[in-house]
Amino acid sequence: MPVITLERLEEWIEAGDTQRERARQVALERIRTLDLSLCAWVEVLPQPSTGSGPLAGVPFGVKDIIETEGLGTEYGSPIYKGRRGTTTAAIVRQLRDQGAVLLGKTQTAAFAYRTPAPTRNPRNLEHSPGGSSSGSAAAVAADMIPFAVGSQTLGSVLRPASYCGITGFKPSYGLFSMEGVLPMARSLDTLGFFTHTPADMRLLWEALGQSGGGEAVALGVIEPLPELEPEMRAAVSAAVSLLRHRGLSVQAVPIAPLLEKLAGETRIVMLYEGARFHEERFHRYGERLEDLAGLVREGLRLSGDRYEEACGIIEQGKRELARYYQTTPVILAPAATGPAPRGLASTGDPRVNAPWTALGVPALSMPLPVEGLPLGLQLTAAEGQDGQVLDTAIRIAKQFGNLARRELLQ
Repeated sequence: MPVITLERLEEWIEAGDTQRERARQVALERIRTLDLSLCAWVEVLPQPSTGSGPLAGVPFGVKDIIETEGLGTEYGSPIYKGRRGTTTAAIVRQLRDQGAVLLGKTQTAAFAYRTPAPTRNPRNLEHSPGGSSSGSAAAVAADMIPFAVGSQTLGSVLRPASYCGITGFKPSYGLFSMEGVLPMARSLDTLGFFTHTPADMRLLWEALGQSGGGEAVALGVIEPLPELEPEMRAAVSAAVSLLRHRGLSVQAVPIAPLLEKLAGETRIVMLYEGARFHEERFHRYGERLEDLAGLVREGLRLSGDRYEEACGIIEQGKRELARYYQTTPVILAPAATGPAPRGLASTGDPRVNAPWTALGVPALSMPLPVEGLPLGLQLTAAEGQDGQVLDTAIRIAKQFGNLARRELLQ
């Protein structure tokens, strides 16, 4: 009997029932072999399918701050080692209703904050996979599963996707229920998804009952680019030049100062809300919370007036960005400040993602055609224009796919 290997979500959806069943066994064997070094999973315990639909028989993984009844839900913290979920989150129920098979729980930074998980980057084990949705990104990048669920408060979906060379998508704020997901900052927390390609992401999007939005006719790009590592600056600039050469309209959008300000204000909101949600946990466990203990201490020092000021600045930012989206419906930006950091001590810098999270707009990270460690391009659009981001990303991916890597980098 031939070995059935399926990688992209498109391949899984097009396969027959028998193929999918055999491919799931191959995927489980791959996890058993590779996860000894990759450490993407907290627990692998396949659950029965509870529905039928376009995702029937397709395996997936879920970030370990998302409740799953009967499965380990440990929040990435040794304090909760061995804890079992008591309910099943709304997003997990929705996916299983479409026939998807939950394989298990993926690693997360503790409480979806800074303390890194043991997960390594599949592209280079000596580098970080990012955070906090590290396990979900790594599992997809390593071809263990065709898609996974994560969450983002600042940059916890888009940055790992960039580091691991896959597609990550943070939909518009509030589009999917956060029921059953451990909060950090309720006004920022957003579910997100990982797939190999933008085309796979659109298939997942449609399976979740959503629709496309058509390609954007005019694109924008932040100018000047924010402070970046040389590799990312060169790759984004080259990509923009390529798209213009291929006939796409890409206009400079002078919003760098606004985004820099929003990044700082977003952190204020996260600190204030996160500290108050986790305050009781801090009083109980103190320094055992590691980095989260520092967040609580810092956040509790923030006044209500400072928090309201930050929220007001973000609301003003939404109004300002809305004007630019009218003429450039999709705006391009770097998906991270550079390639994945070496070592596992840091999960990376979220400042180029945080503003878009605070604005509540859809944002997608897709791989740039580069040599060496992966880099990602970030696409954003106005709130509710999720389908337009996906369709535009597919168009851009086709442009990248027709290009020799060395040509883009010259």
